[in-house]
Amino acid sequence: MSGPEPPAGPPDVRHGDRRPRVFLVRHGQTPWSRVGRHTGRTDVPLTPTGEEQAVRAGEVLREVLPTGPSPLVLVSPRQRALRTAELAGLGSAEVSDDLRELDYGDYEGRTTADIRRELPGWSIWTHPAPHGESASQVTSRADRVLLRVRAVLPHRDVVLVGHGHLSRVLIARWLGLPFSTAAHFSMLTGGAAVLGVDRGTPQLQALNLGSWGR
Repeated sequence: MSGPEPPAGPPDVRHGDRRPRVFLVRHGQTPWSRVGRHTGRTDVPLTPTGEEQAVRAGEVLREVLPTGPSPLVLVSPRQRALRTAELAGLGSAEVSDDLRELDYGDYEGRTTADIRRELPGWSIWTHPAPHGESASQVTSRADRVLLRVRAVLPHRDVVLVGHGHLSRVLIARWLGLPFSTAAHFSMLTGGAAVLGVDRGTPQLQALNLGSWGR
């Protein structure tokens, strides 16, 4: 599966003596993420472990976010992301529907192992999800998010609170890579990734900061 051509990379700009960065935060653990069930439109809550992970994510952000202008915080409309943002202390978050998780269609709530009993070798990165989103549709959403990010980044940092698969697509698109390459990145529950630019080249600067558990 492949999407449109990668968007142009973000500008190499500085705020004071540093370059603003993008921080991706995956929501904390849910009952479904704990067992690997594909969770798109289903609005499941955090587990107690997930709430602890969200608090830890906030601590990590406070350690790595520099002083200066407050970051722009965008969050998925799903309760697991909203609650994560709340527990992380990101009270000024703006809801962005483009940050919602992939729509898995008929595979909603099923695990990869279960699907592969019917379709050996199946992967969300290489196979369609019947009645769900296509790779090009997800890519377009991710690109819209990054377009908003690039407009803000010259002036301040950005924090995106969302989901595992969509965050991996955002990483791939930031690096100018197609949808399918998101399979090579990991976003654990409660983990944070850091995206930046060095001398005009988009970078993945950190992955799964502060994460523990699934």
